[in-house]
Amino acid sequence: MTEQKFHSGFVAIAGRPNVGKSTLLNAFLGEKIVITSDKPQTTRNRIQGIHNLSNGQIVFIDTPGVHRAKSRLNRSLVDTAMEAVRGVDAILYLVDATASPSAEKEIMQEVLGSATAPLYLAINKVDLVEKGKLLQLISDYAKLFNFKEIVPLSARDGDGVAMLADILCQALPEGPAYFPDDILTDLPERFVVAEMIREKVFRATRDEIPYSVAVQVESFRENPDGGVIAIAAAIIVERDSQKGIIIGKRGEMLKKIGTAARHEIEGFLAQKVFLELFVKVSRDWSDNPQKLREFGY
Repeated sequence: MTEQKFHSGFVAIAGRPNVGKSTLLNAFLGEKIVITSDKPQTTRNRIQGIHNLSNGQIVFIDTPGVHRAKSRLNRSLVDTAMEAVRGVDAILYLVDATASPSAEKEIMQEVLGSATAPLYLAINKVDLVEKGKLLQLISDYAKLFNFKEIVPLSARDGDGVAMLADILCQALPEGPAYFPDDILTDLPERFVVAEMIREKVFRATRDEIPYSVAVQVESFRENPDGGVIAIAAAIIVERDSQKGIIIGKRGEMLKKIGTAARHEIEGFLAQKVFLELFVKVSRDWSDNPQKLREFGY
């Protein structure tokens, strides 16, 4: 019997904002490590998720959405995404099935035009389009770029995700795993905790707060006996009016954010958590190079 060969390598997930890149990464991993929301540019850093299969290991790099950037923050995000597609073993470009291929052409050319790694296309949200339209989309995208494979899927429902993982794994070089098989991400716990809090701000405040919200975990104290983990974090906004919205009347909004974040953090850490949140104003931080560095961008 022929021994199954093991494949391992790095795959960058690229695409426009809000096409479902973070949802897809979480679907690959079977656990939520990347925050999602319907606000653009939720993902701000290169995030590595590690997917283990019987015959390989895929190290996924989730990237910020590529778009026409104006502020320093947005330019930083696009630079991060462009850097991520260099030096990987394969690039997975994700599109929304409800969007027009012609609208993707310019961004796709910018991201993939100079890429040397094999290119794969995933068409997400196929549950929202009819089969006839999907077949036309596949044909249209095949004419835009020389993709090795085009895979329709629904990241939210999980349809097509396992098949795509198998295709990508077989495309990677033969070689040993980069990480132990019980690790989902190389991100520090503090980073994931901060991102979970930031997501809850987005979901609780909806359109009242712009996406230029940062979160800094200021203390993370673990109990040596395995008891409650005490976490203190600052939610950073750009104006006093935003601070008032996040705190809410009699502190109700901040309490709502904290309760939702604590439940998710406890699931991630598999331990009880005492979470203390407070709000700080750092005026126009998203256009301040020093503040961007301070907040990790």
